[in-house]
Amino acid sequence: MSDARVLEDAPWLRSGPTARVLGVLNGDGEEARVVGGAVRNALLKLPIGELDIATTALPSEVIRRAKAAGIKSVPTGIDHGTVTLVVDAQPFEITTLREDTETFGRKAKVAFGRDWVIDAKRRDFTINGMSVDAAGVVHDHVGGLEDIAAKRVRFIGDADQRIAEDYLRILRFFRIHAAFGAGDIDRAGYLACVRARAGLAVLSAERVRMEILKLMVAEGAAGAITAMADAGLLLPIFGGVVYLGPLARMISAERLLGLKPDPVRRLGALAVAVTEDAKRVATRLRLSNAESKSLDSMGHRWWRLAGMDEDTARRRLYRLGEDRYRDRLMLAWARSRDDVNSSDWRQLATLPERWRAPVFPLKAADFIARGIGEGPALGQVLALAEDAWLAANFPLDEAALKTIAEQSVSRLTRDHRL
Repeated sequence: MSDARVLEDAPWLRSGPTARVLGVLNGDGEEARVVGGAVRNALLKLPIGELDIATTALPSEVIRRAKAAGIKSVPTGIDHGTVTLVVDAQPFEITTLREDTETFGRKAKVAFGRDWVIDAKRRDFTINGMSVDAAGVVHDHVGGLEDIAAKRVRFIGDADQRIAEDYLRILRFFRIHAAFGAGDIDRAGYLACVRARAGLAVLSAERVRMEILKLMVAEGAAGAITAMADAGLLLPIFGGVVYLGPLARMISAERLLGLKPDPVRRLGALAVAVTEDAKRVATRLRLSNAESKSLDSMGHRWWRLAGMDEDTARRRLYRLGEDRYRDRLMLAWARSRDDVNSSDWRQLATLPERWRAPVFPLKAADFIARGIGEGPALGQVLALAEDAWLAANFPLDEAALKTIAEQSVSRLTRDHRL
């Protein structure tokens, strides 16, 4: 199977760092092409992210040519044929064409080759299996152009074999469909994923985390996650119950508010009802400390945010901070049975845009002047005063602050006597 077309609007290919790298690698019996996601995105007229280049040249020749051209080279995966070239601070992964000699998952034995067709057929999906040369000619040996036009995500060749080569391709299948597909998910690929789902157990948590977080923010995330649930793929990943309805409502709420999709916020809607869920998910996916803390905060008594009046909401916003307040509030919204277009929820969610919490005006010096010595008692009286200040709705006038300070000192003294 072969087809070709020319990328007409691709200035990134014909000038700048990409053109320079291709110019260095082409000629004298060797050829280099851009491959993978950059070609797919160019055809779909989407932003180009990382640029990967395949070449007939061996890694040693890539390094030699780069050195001769004054380009920095880093042997990032030289045993597997990959060298990274850096031009104008932009990295390019250069990988020598390969063909499998023995296949057993991620540890497949490969040999370097010179056949572009064989190299294309060992890749994952048809829309990722195309290459484009320096002239802008797209080379398609796997039916990628047809699937790009149909917005269809299919494995190259035998789906069971592609998955056996790397079980992460189960997650990538759903993630790529969510990002670039349309309509029903490819049935042959779907059934192959179901047959191979036990293979998810061999994947590292870090690799699973990467795919899940990318999937969460894809355009078709809700549909892809539902398909995964139907296939029995979510329990091995999350180790507990998932909530498809709240995820769909979270996505709708984000869109209603014009918020950028947030992977952890959506993950909370999908898998977190209480803080114990957050801890389990964070452990299973090996989330970063920041992601874990954010997820844990979302799961902490989110139900208390339902039905708040504005004064109570301001106090919550003050305590939690803008990001934690919004995430927890939106989890409560997603889990409520109210209309997702509810003006009440929208008012609460947009509070950070309409009101900024003032800084607590009383300081340690205000209490030291009233006879409270440095130590635990000072921290206690400050906490009492801050609670009273919040209850009084953030007053800033001197008379109110004086009253709060004196009452807090009196309360502390009384409590210590008791």
